[in-house]
Amino acid sequence: MILLFALAAGLLIGLAGARSRGYPYQAPDLRYFWLAFAAFLPQFIVIYSPLTRENLPEWVVAVFLLTSQVMLFGFAWFNRRIPGMAILICGVVLNLVVMTANSGFMPISPLTASRLISEEVLVDIQPGSRLGPKDILLHPEETRFEWLADRFLPPSWFPYQVAFSLGDILIAIGAFRMLANPGSPSKTLIEVKKHDSPANLSK
Repeated sequence: MILLFALAAGLLIGLAGARSRGYPYQAPDLRYFWLAFAAFLPQFIVIYSPLTRENLPEWVVAVFLLTSQVMLFGFAWFNRRIPGMAILICGVVLNLVVMTANSGFMPISPLTASRLISEEVLVDIQPGSRLGPKDILLHPEETRFEWLADRFLPPSWFPYQVAFSLGDILIAIGAFRMLANPGSPSKTLIEVKKHDSPANLSK
């Protein structure tokens, strides 16, 4: 959720900024874009597909989740010179560290989870068990790199409640930066625009 919000906000601000400068919006020149789609595929299998999300062994789910993060890192690394991508890389690395250290899942504490599900449901979930498709319920003292876990939440008044990590925040900031200020138009585009200006057309 936080990533989708950052992408939408970054694109809107990028479009508005380009319009205010009188230039068309120039999207970032991303390489190996197929890796970004490939990184989503393992998550689709374990999170969104009703045919597989309830039937896969836990170790397979963990491998799929980590593979998704590794492919996202690869995509970001190939595009590391693009503004904002270095921040995104840091976020992916932090998520990889905490997930790898906690059996391949993102840890979440019972206190944080209590904001997302009812107490009646939470009381039946034992620490160390999966909570949803990608999280694992762990007490803070049992969590490796607890400060990197899913420990942040939107304000209570926000209609959609979801936990997110420091890594998620950095990924969102990097994505926002990439789309909000992708760079100035090329020199050729500027020259064409000057050539087509009213002052030049009147000559």
